[in-house]
Amino acid sequence: MDSLLNAHAGLIHRAVAAAQAAGDLPTFELPAVEIKPPARAEMGDYAYAGALAVAKLAGMKPLDIAQAIVKHLPAAEFVAGVEAVPPGFINFRLSADWLRAQVDTIITEGDAFGTISLGAGKRAQVEFVSANPTGPLHIGRSRGAIVGDTMARLLEAAGYAVEREYYFNNAGMQMKHLGTSLQIRYLQQLGADVVQPAPDDGTFYQGEYLIDFAKDLIAEVGGAWRDRPWEDFKEYAEKKMFGIIRDTLKRISIEHDVFFNENSLYESGAVWDTLKALEAAGLIYESAVRESEPDDVKAENAHLPPAKWFRSTALGDVEDRVVLKNDGSPTYTLPDIAYHLNKLARGFDLLVNVLGADHDTEHKVVKYGLKALGGDISKIHVIIMQFVRLIRDGKEVKMSTRRGNYETLDDLIDQTSPDAVRYMLLARSANSRLDFDLDLAVKQSSDNPVYYIQYAYVRTAGILREADVRGFSDADADLSLLGGEELAFIKRCLTLGDEIALSTQTFETHRIAFFAQDLANLFHPMYDRVRVFGEGIDDDIARARLRFYKGANVVFRRVLSLMGMSTPDRM
Repeated sequence: MDSLLNAHAGLIHRAVAAAQAAGDLPTFELPAVEIKPPARAEMGDYAYAGALAVAKLAGMKPLDIAQAIVKHLPAAEFVAGVEAVPPGFINFRLSADWLRAQVDTIITEGDAFGTISLGAGKRAQVEFVSANPTGPLHIGRSRGAIVGDTMARLLEAAGYAVEREYYFNNAGMQMKHLGTSLQIRYLQQLGADVVQPAPDDGTFYQGEYLIDFAKDLIAEVGGAWRDRPWEDFKEYAEKKMFGIIRDTLKRISIEHDVFFNENSLYESGAVWDTLKALEAAGLIYESAVRESEPDDVKAENAHLPPAKWFRSTALGDVEDRVVLKNDGSPTYTLPDIAYHLNKLARGFDLLVNVLGADHDTEHKVVKYGLKALGGDISKIHVIIMQFVRLIRDGKEVKMSTRRGNYETLDDLIDQTSPDAVRYMLLARSANSRLDFDLDLAVKQSSDNPVYYIQYAYVRTAGILREADVRGFSDADADLSLLGGEELAFIKRCLTLGDEIALSTQTFETHRIAFFAQDLANLFHPMYDRVRVFGEGIDDDIARARLRFYKGANVVFRRVLSLMGMSTPDRM
């Protein structure tokens, strides 16, 4: 079943075309049809206000337009009633019989429930995490990991063929620092008198994990690496760290399909080809300073070695950017442009990048470069993640560089749970700062949304278990016996396709977390009143309710899966 919003919009399109063909409406181009819930629940389930927007185009009063559309609306089994109301709204009411019948539809669709055709036949790539393998995943990267994986799950539910990609930053000065840092730790473990750089030097990684790596390396090769170059230590540390990163991600049910090595862009020459292409386009110049600087600044710095600058201001940027430093090494901009050219060349219809707030400027500069080289930047959408604070006892937990003090994603999982990490990091707009309440995340009560949502699933599973124990079946269930509370819950369940459509069109993954909370809020009070087994409950009603809860079980399982969360049968 496709989105109900789309289904209602389709009725409007067909009705307008029929009204125009019949001469009840003049010919005009219908703007995008937007269907929304009405302002007040008593007005119906869905509403269309487009008659007000096309009044000038049609040269008619909005209410007359609405009435003409209603007159020509085709019949639909999901619509029980429709009316045109002043000043020009069209309100739809869903059929109660159709709603009841959807319980069987939900059960039949199972884990595919809510899937829509928005992206059918299209390929999407979601690139997320993409952390340099210089240390364990820290909490700052955790939010992007959850949002990226959830975005991929939602795109799959929208019909896209999705690839999850990790851009493996294994080139550049940071990786050299990693190699030399391990080299120092290795020599120190062998007893050599090696002085490490000061913490504020910026060239030495302080993490204790490198001491562990050094011990592992000694266990493997002994002292045979005393005279090895830093490159060998870099490769060893990179391999070890990347294994840790992958294991950490698996703990929260994240696995990537593609790991793209930055080094490959240098090995293939793509980085330098990109530079040449920008030069050929007249967008690169050599100078010690930006060419927009005053003459006195240029004269003052004339003795410095020149860098190569990307004239991005010609494309709308606020200032030009260095792409090749005066020591000949590229900045992030050049390989990033080359990487995105590579992604575009792979034929995706949609590219989603999940980046931290510190990349907000960089991704815009990359788009300038792609546009200059003919790349279709309309395919690229960037989700910028704001920062996460950890809160305990109402106060911010200050992160240290010492492992074990809530600095890493592993620490966060250990302190809470994979499900808590996923939900808590998802349940707020990516564009807003997020406070992760450690105390709330481990609470076993309705105050904790993770517990509250999963407990709804557990309750449905408990009903199904009890029915099995009793030998009670929902065969031949008469769904017409379901009441108003059950219908209200079914109605909300059926908006899952709408939520998936909106989430993937707006790239707002938090919507699915809000949806899950709404379902739980409807479910728990209903569960207390709508019992399957108990004194005075007729068998026919029990069968109908059992079938209903079987459908609810499917919906909660599906929603938890879209969020990457588990479905425990007991809590």
